[in-house]
Amino acid sequence: MNKPQQDIHDVIIIGSGPAGLTAGIYTARAFLKPLLFEGSAPGGQLMGTTAVENWPGNKSIMGPQLVMNMREQAQHLGTQIISEQIVSVDLSQRPFTLVTNNNKTYKSHSVIISTGASANKLGCPGEQDYWGKGVTVCAVCDGAFYPNKKVVIVGGGDTAMEDASFMTKYTSDITIVHIFDKLTASPIMQERVLNNKTIKILYSHTVTQVIGNGNHVTHVVVTNQKTQEKTTLSADVMFLAIGQKPNTHLFKEQLELDKMGYIVTRNGTLTSVAGVFAAGDVVDFKYRQAIVSAGSGCMAALDCQRFLETL
Repeated sequence: MNKPQQDIHDVIIIGSGPAGLTAGIYTARAFLKPLLFEGSAPGGQLMGTTAVENWPGNKSIMGPQLVMNMREQAQHLGTQIISEQIVSVDLSQRPFTLVTNNNKTYKSHSVIISTGASANKLGCPGEQDYWGKGVTVCAVCDGAFYPNKKVVIVGGGDTAMEDASFMTKYTSDITIVHIFDKLTASPIMQERVLNNKTIKILYSHTVTQVIGNGNHVTHVVVTNQKTQEKTTLSADVMFLAIGQKPNTHLFKEQLELDKMGYIVTRNGTLTSVAGVFAAGDVVDFKYRQAIVSAGSGCMAALDCQRFLETL
């Protein structure tokens, strides 16, 4: 095992999506010399996004390019980005102790957690092949790319209902595929969809295959859960609305989490442990937008800076 790093850092940032990189930019500007650990999925969910048209200042920018721009800015200002994954943490006492997948140990007076969330997937053939090429999880982000197109939405909860209602702005060809024989969304959200004759619902069905032309989705295969009969639907896009899981497994038993596993924050980005802050999708189950994550990364950096000034 390698010898522990002897330095005690002012701040360590875990995660390299919009929240983590923005936190790196702000803490670097405050001369805190942040260390940022990229983790197993550098750049977060933006890396699987194509054109981003709702990021202020850019009419359109590819998700990976946006991440690269933020990364370069953070490094330019002094953030040290380390291509390793934090695999264990001890937040029971300061300085906090963090261990990487290379068995390196780091200590820090403060920690900003921006480990994000991972979208739940179907795991069917073709899903990963066409991820970002017609398979996506954000109708608000990508819906405008599909005017008058054939839309499939997978799920039966509030998010699926919101996605379906949102997509009626762009198209009248919307099919919801739901595994159960009735919707699970709140009554008011169900009512909006059920009263809209342009939205079709396939109950007791699942998507079991995604088919494309090599560049983009063209069809999805759905299977009736009662009869096992398969049907092929034409589709230009498939939105997954089956939830996401916050990447908080490292922090169970150490930080207060809500019933869904998201980190609980108060007074901005403060967690249940003084000196530990959280930002981005690891706390946000409502908005889930890159710009919101970036904003909360800024908040976490400012909260962290003020905390360190009190030590």
